[in-house]
Amino acid sequence: MDSWIEELHFPHLDIPITIDNIYSVYPICPIAESNPSNTLYLSNLDDMIGVRVFTPTVYFYGPTGSKYHQESVIQVLRDSLSRVLVPYYPFSGRLRETVNGKLEVFFGPDQGALLVEAHSAVALEDLGGLTVPNPGWIKLIYRFPDEEQYKVIDMPLLIAQVTKFTCGGFCLGLRICHCLCDGLGAMQFMKAWTETVKTGSLVVNPTPTWGRETFRPRNPPVIEFPHTEFKKLDDGSSLTRSLWEVKPVQKCYRISHEYQAHLKRSAQLSRADFACSTFDAMAAHVWKSWVKALDVTPLDYELRLTFSVNTRHKIKNPPLKDGFYGNALSVACATSTVERLINGSLNETAQLVNSVRLGISERYVRSTIDYVELNRPKRLEFGGKLTITQWTRFCIYESGDFGWGRPVYAGPIDLTPTPQVCLFLPEGGGSEAGGAMVLCICLPEYACYRFKELLSLKLEKEQTE
Repeated sequence: MDSWIEELHFPHLDIPITIDNIYSVYPICPIAESNPSNTLYLSNLDDMIGVRVFTPTVYFYGPTGSKYHQESVIQVLRDSLSRVLVPYYPFSGRLRETVNGKLEVFFGPDQGALLVEAHSAVALEDLGGLTVPNPGWIKLIYRFPDEEQYKVIDMPLLIAQVTKFTCGGFCLGLRICHCLCDGLGAMQFMKAWTETVKTGSLVVNPTPTWGRETFRPRNPPVIEFPHTEFKKLDDGSSLTRSLWEVKPVQKCYRISHEYQAHLKRSAQLSRADFACSTFDAMAAHVWKSWVKALDVTPLDYELRLTFSVNTRHKIKNPPLKDGFYGNALSVACATSTVERLINGSLNETAQLVNSVRLGISERYVRSTIDYVELNRPKRLEFGGKLTITQWTRFCIYESGDFGWGRPVYAGPIDLTPTPQVCLFLPEGGGSEAGGAMVLCICLPEYACYRFKELLSLKLEKEQTE
């Protein structure tokens, strides 16, 4: 079982970066005919406090024998982006607040997306293994000087930085505003961009649709569920203090397909009334291991596990159109006392995760929209919470192939700004990955060894012998 989980290390880096050029990229054709009102409605799913962020990702490409030389990559990306911004014209706009702090997209002169050209005096091999997120990659994502954290208003909604390395390789660092699209929507946009580069002409399949009006609140709004995911909890535990008073460290582990299957079987326990998914089992096991490693007290304190559920197939009245790329995510929230997580079985916790995951229905989505309409949370709540973000269902490596090969690495750059987040990432390497995933989480130094032992089931084995 030791070979089923492998800790993955990353080097500490300070990459020298020189910015060479900054370009504004506009749709190659006027967008007035597509949007005569000059504004676009954002739904409350697009406008929740946790979505008012930029999602940074980075794609690394090694030197290749493709038709694109390093010098021409920036021009190819710039020209193709201007084509893609015609059907995806909202990415060329800006956000502003309207009544009661609601956001909308608006269009005006001198907007557009941003494309940054940069170079580094090092080679890709100097960056070490490109297998897991690395906080040292932060300079590969463009940020404005003195940019405020979480700023989205009056910002370019798509910011791309191409950094060339001395070996002939390069990377594409992207910041896409989450208000415009969720992860699946971002993959749809990237597929259009990459296919347009490959063919030399605009390719959009499916044709993008805005369609945010499908998620307008009801009149009058009706809140049908407690929506614990948004509620503030009195922080009476040791959890937040242990994570925020010391600088947490990022830990990454390769989780083999065999280990995931083993956990799923263990969580199922042959119960016919409970169809456990791999996510249910992994989320439950990580949550239990995290709480035990952090030695959270008091035992009667209620903790929360949150994760996003894709609701595209759940929306029937009316159904979402093919090509919808907006936010169609709803936040599922499981709650449990510390004692129940520590002393309860994996089966019990997995059932808890499973029940809240399956409990996300169209009624729940509509209730979420109405809750945000009436209450509009102003800040993220971290009290007693772990959030798991699943990227394993995204075709991020396939959608990142511009014609010069799959990226060596594609994914996020850093977890440490939000230490109560755990990521499930796809492993690179195509079919060679064999269904493995990469688990990334932030922990205080004192909890790292114990978390790995718990994650590997070593402590559980010792206790049963």
